[in-house]
Amino acid sequence: MSMYRQLWLAIITSMLLALGGGLLASLVSARSYLESQLSIKNTDNATALALSLSLSNPDVTMVELAVASLFDGGHYEWIRVTDPVGKVVVERVAPAGATDAPDWFARMLPIKAESGQAQISNGWKQVGMVTLASHSRFAYGALWKSAYEMVMALTLAGLVGGYLGSLVLRRLRRPLDAVIGQANAISQRRFVTIEEPEVPELRQLAVAMNATVSRLKSMFDEEAARLEVMRREANCDALTGLANRSHFMARLQQSLDVEDAEDASGGALLLVRLADLTGVNHRLGRAATDDFLVRTAETIRRWTAGYSGGLGGRLNGADFAVMLPGEEHGLTISEALLKDLIEVAAPFVQNDASAWIGVGQFGHGMELGTLLARVDGALASAQAGGVNAVCEVQVEDDQLPLTAQQWSTMIRQALDERWVRLVSFPVAGLTGGLMHRECPLRLMFDGKGDWLPASRFLPVAERLRLTPELDLVAVSLGLQELHAHPELVGLAINLSGSSMADPEFLPRLLQLLGSQRNETPRLWIEVAETGALKHLGVFRNLCRQLKVFGCRVGLEHFGYHFDQIGLLHDLGLDYLKVDSSFIRGVDSNAGNQAFLKGLCSIAHNIGLQVIAEGVATLAEREALKVLGFDGATGPAIRDIAD
Repeated sequence: MSMYRQLWLAIITSMLLALGGGLLASLVSARSYLESQLSIKNTDNATALALSLSLSNPDVTMVELAVASLFDGGHYEWIRVTDPVGKVVVERVAPAGATDAPDWFARMLPIKAESGQAQISNGWKQVGMVTLASHSRFAYGALWKSAYEMVMALTLAGLVGGYLGSLVLRRLRRPLDAVIGQANAISQRRFVTIEEPEVPELRQLAVAMNATVSRLKSMFDEEAARLEVMRREANCDALTGLANRSHFMARLQQSLDVEDAEDASGGALLLVRLADLTGVNHRLGRAATDDFLVRTAETIRRWTAGYSGGLGGRLNGADFAVMLPGEEHGLTISEALLKDLIEVAAPFVQNDASAWIGVGQFGHGMELGTLLARVDGALASAQAGGVNAVCEVQVEDDQLPLTAQQWSTMIRQALDERWVRLVSFPVAGLTGGLMHRECPLRLMFDGKGDWLPASRFLPVAERLRLTPELDLVAVSLGLQELHAHPELVGLAINLSGSSMADPEFLPRLLQLLGSQRNETPRLWIEVAETGALKHLGVFRNLCRQLKVFGCRVGLEHFGYHFDQIGLLHDLGLDYLKVDSSFIRGVDSNAGNQAFLKGLCSIAHNIGLQVIAEGVATLAEREALKVLGFDGATGPAIRDIAD
């Protein structure tokens, strides 16, 4: 029984005991008073009758007349006159009749008054004895009326007291519910603070809870800041702050490999080489050279910031690289970037050449070595001219040359014809066992069985605002799969950030989940880190709504924005999937090992599971187990599962 109900029960019981006790005491007192009054009345009436008969030198006939006259008034139960030896001379007894109160009331509170008695005398001679008892029905009537009025008054007092008690309990319940909600939020890995209530005891509890949450958040933020420094040291160039060579190559490899990621959509790769960096160092010194490199990096960072998933990196002393996922106009961007680089280099160089750029398009499935060789060849061609130049290499790809209207028609047709399906990849625990299965969506555009991966149609669907329909179809297929396979421990569906931003998406999603509520506890819903942070408000609401259905919620491709992890403290997440760019070669990367070990520690402290994406080798898998990862997915895991 809840504390609120126990308090209500205690109040009601106390009021009933108090009011019932008061009513009983009042009735017993009233009954005693009526008994006393009846006894006095009986004595007075007997004395009066005896005196009246004594003054009239009574005979039997006169006694009978006097008794009859008094008895016929209807106020007496019986009147008896006896002679000196106790022989009854006259006796009148009223027949049994109804009282002026219910029978049960008369049985519960019987009125027992003493009868009145007086002597009849003639001078100094005793003639007889008068004994009488007044009728008690009038006393019962008075007692019943008094009880009724008292019950009404006490009932009214009880209702008023109950109303006042409810106000007090409501005043207590609001802060108590807030404290309980805060405790539940902490158990769900949501660290929130509440307003301090006015009730002193609850205020102390709220202050203690808020202090605990503040300390947890402070420790969380401090640890996150420390790990962010480690992440930057492991993955960023110390001078420029851009991605270092190993991290840039890992990100580029991920864009070529990952089929179900929103950003695995191809794009443009730019290789940038600064001209005469050695000469700048000889002429102006190391400090000026470092300033030149920092300004160049700032220019590249400014350009990449304008593109979702854009990344700039420093490959070596004078060579930089730019990756722009989803971008189809690499040549135009390279020419504009070159103009800015020429302007930046003007104070440092003395000849006509400032920088050269090689550019090429890439897509899913391409070999990293082949892509780099071709774009590096374009860079060499640009450099061969001697002056500032951009050279583009045509990297063949099997991208479909479709217009936006054609894409829209084909995607909608695939949805209408139900040319959709899920493919499945295992996510296994590093200590054994299947955690769940990742299920990205596939579409078939021609009805002939050629299934396209998400990387081919998701970027276009994002621009056409069709991701809500695709995500709802994916969730629907996932629920059907769970229903058809009760033995499946879990199934993960990815939601797009743009879908969450659609105001009609969440109600439709909740309706879909509600229609198959038995399956939702085995449904894992995940959103890319970038999409979740971009739409943090709607993602927070999505997390709370999904928890109602028992779904597990997590972030995928996690790690790029680790400095913003403090924003996730109140989401109640269940797991994190660390991006494969941090996993590549982790067995030989001491910097990423330290970062990932700390990430696992802070995640485990708040109850989150940590899963690695894109595990390609057994060496990586064993290293992740040592670092504290709970699970993994990728080619190495698929080989083991198969």
